[in-house]
Amino acid sequence: MEFFDKLGDAISAKGKVAVDKAKDMAEVVNLKSKVSAQEDLIKKCYQELGKLYFEQYADRPDAPFEASCEKIKAAKEEIAQLQIKIKEIKGI
Repeated sequence: MEFFDKLGDAISAKGKVAVDKAKDMAEVVNLKSKVSAQEDLIKKCYQELGKLYFEQYADRPDAPFEASCEKIKAAKEEIAQLQIKIKEIKGI
């Protein structure tokens, strides 16, 4: 019987280790999910900040932002031209 008792204890110990590892992994996944959510929030705030900056200062941006503002203006103009072509094709 001593053999079976030791075997049972060993299986129980290994099971506890496995359960502890599973709990740790679940906690890591949960924490990584929270990190990802915070990174998404930061990205959204950066986008909002950039949009606000562009809306307020696009006509007189500071030097480090001038190139980006010009690219945005050019892209908006290209979008407008493409939308005109789309309307022409549709006959609107």
